[in-house]
This record gives sequence, C-alpha cells and structure tokens, in this order.
Amino acid sequence: MRKNTIYSILLAGVAIFTTVSCSEDDLSSDSVITTDKQDKTPFDYWLDVNYVQPFNIAVKYRYEYNESDENYYTVPAQYDQAVEMAHIVKYSCIDAYIETAGMEFTCKYFPKLFYLEGEFHYRNNGTFELGTAEGGRKITLMGVNYIDRFKDNIDNLNTFYLKTIHHEFSHILHQTYEYPSSFQLITPGYLADKWSNPEFGEDYLQRGFITNYSQNSHREDFAEMLSTYLTNSQEQWDEWMKTAEGTVDDPANGRGLLEQKLDIVRNYMEETWNIDIDELRESILRREHDIVDGKIDLTDLTVN
Repeated sequence: MRKNTIYSILLAGVAIFTTVSCSEDDLSSDSVITTDKQDKTPFDYWLDVNYVQPFNIAVKYRYEYNESDENYYTVPAQYDQAVEMAHIVKYSCIDAYIETAGMEFTCKYFPKLFYLEGEFHYRNNGTFELGTAEGGRKITLMGVNYIDRFKDNIDNLNTFYLKTIHHEFSHILHQTYEYPSSFQLITPGYLADKWSNPEFGEDYLQRGFITNYSQNSHREDFAEMLSTYLTNSQEQWDEWMKTAEGTVDDPANGRGLLEQKLDIVRNYMEETWNIDIDELRESILRREHDIVDGKIDLTDLTVN
C-alpha cells in the first residue's frame, strides 16, 4: 500500500507547537481514548448524519493504536477541536467538491476515513508531517489541537490543514487514474529528502517548483501544484509567476515550467474527472472566507 506524506519545514515561528503548557482550562468530559464499549457522544450522532449516512465517511477522533503511526509520539485530538475540524472539512472541502464535481464523484472518490490526531509528527531533519494519505482510502490529519490558533486566518488555515487535505486528495485521485508521464519530465531533477536542505529552500520558483516541497518527487510536485492552486487566489498565483521569471539581471524560465505543469494538471482534472479547477478554487476560497469571517458555526451539533 502506497503511503503519501506531506511535510513542512519546522521554522522558528512555529515553535509555539512545543511550548504548550498545562493550564486550568476546563476539560471536556468526553473521552478521546477508544475503549471496547464507548457511549456515543453528541458529536458521534452529528457525524452519523453529516458524514456516515450521506457519504459513508468515517471520522475517527478518539485515539486508536491501529490507526496511529508508532514511529511518532501521537496525541489524541481534543473533543472540541475535533468538532470544529469536522465542520471545517465538511463545509470547505466536501461541500466544495459536491458543488463543483457533484455528489456522485464526491461519494465515490472522497476518502472514506479521516483520522484526526492532536499533534503534528516531528522529524529529526527539521520538518514535520502535516498529514498522510493511504491506499486511496484514508487521510490522517494532524495538529488538530491547534485549530483555534489558526482558524481565523486563511493563510494559516490552508498552510496547516486545508491545503493538506487537497494535497492528499490529489494523491488519491492520481492513485486511481495516473496523470500523464510527461509531467515528471518537465523538471526531472527531483531531490527526495534533500528538498529540505537549506540550499534548496530559495529560488525554487525560478527552477520551476511551486513550493520547496514540490522538489521531493514528481508525485509530490503534482499534488503541490493542484493543492496550492486551489487554495490561493489568482492574484497570489500571478505574483509567484512573476517571481518565477527571475529578474532583468538574472532571468529564469521557472514561469514557463510552472505553466507547463499547470496545463497538465488542469487538463488531467478536466479530462479525467470533469472538474474545472478554476470553478473548484472559487468554491473552496469562498467557503474558507466564510469560515475565517465567522459565518459558519463550527460548534453546532444539532441533528435534524
């Protein structure tokens, strides 16, 4: 079974993850550890109505050993944060695909299992995992316990959560139907784990990579191209294309390489899945702004 993982570089600015201390905040009485017999919570009933019944999607927020990666120190998702994350995923991701690609596509191809973990997976090379996708079925979404820190800023919301979901769903799609092999020939010098080395952390746009992580492999490059396009405005994309051109004194052909890649991504999504990525992006960004602007109640567990 192929496992795809998306990483981010651990910067000084995100050291807040390791400085969480104990406090006297009220703790939820709802257990986040799975036992043989577990009473259903209001959240479980809400998930039944909003995930299981319409889409046959399971959301696991209690700790389960078999779903966790024993190579990392894992922390259960807190109950209240898991509730908010489930609302965010449903509104900004699932509903956006329904709006653009239709219910049949979403029910058939959207991952059937979301496993929520409270903490990110930190590695000894200065990076940390944001999420994983396995076998076209499961997405593990990490760092859920930090959602309250990031939900009010669209860049943070995308960086740590939503872009990860679109990235991992991209893997599920190309694991189902592969994208053209010509994609990997546009910038063949992929770096594998060396992508995080300091010497490759700059000028990646000028070399034809939309993010530094795109330099890892052609599969990660494809997923980064699509997920980055879907979670950023046209204005931001145009700024990156301008940067990819280099300067008058030091011109580069990064823009041309990136535009070749985007053409393949766009055509793949249109021809294989009948999805217009511009329409999908509009729906995603509109919904993300609704979340950031506080228009969506992320705590409502009303079941009709």
